[in-house]
Amino acid sequence: MPLLYSMIIGLILYLAKPIKFVGKKQSKMAEGAMLVFIGPLLAKLAVASGQSMYVLAKVGPALILQELGNLGTIFFALPIALLLGFKRESIGMTSSICREPNLGIIIDKYGFKSPEAKGVLAVFVIGTMIGTIYLSFLASVCASVLPYHPYAFAMASGVGSASMNAAAISPLVYMYPNMSNALLAFAGFSNLISFCVGIYFCIFLAIPLAQKLYAWLEPKIGRETSVSHL
Repeated sequence: MPLLYSMIIGLILYLAKPIKFVGKKQSKMAEGAMLVFIGPLLAKLAVASGQSMYVLAKVGPALILQELGNLGTIFFALPIALLLGFKRESIGMTSSICREPNLGIIIDKYGFKSPEAKGVLAVFVIGTMIGTIYLSFLASVCASVLPYHPYAFAMASGVGSASMNAAAISPLVYMYPNMSNALLAFAGFSNLISFCVGIYFCIFLAIPLAQKLYAWLEPKIGRETSVSHL
């Protein structure tokens, strides 16, 4: 994952006091460069989504209805973000899992310099660095203690991110080697559906829901001091 290594190296250079050629000015320039560099990837994902629309007509309802779980996380995550002091950043942070398609949606809707874009970028970075490790651990724990069929866990591993999908399905394949081919098929197909359907869930349901919930909760539990400047 070159993006992971570049983020870590950039953070080290930014925080290292003896290094003067990577500072706030370069950090601001990198914000715009980030959009330029990730633009071709976003375009590729958009084309892939359009080409895969025919799959949606053939898939069973379970794979599509599981996307409703993404809406439930808004009710859990957005209040916590407000309690921590985030303002409109919380809309970008909690309306999705903040991967490349969601990054493109938020930037297109609110602009790259918006608080919402800063929020989705923050979670994008965190998800890149620790999300795969967390999902791998979560998948192995859930498969060990919850009485569900392995296919259900394979379907749940398709969150719309290739790296997170691979991390989640790996322990399942190890635990159920006799089902490995079927598990990989369910996981891969679920990830494709989550990617395709997740874009439209984000546009038409998740973002409007996050906006409504933010407008209702922010005056009640929002903190006076925003952390948006961090």
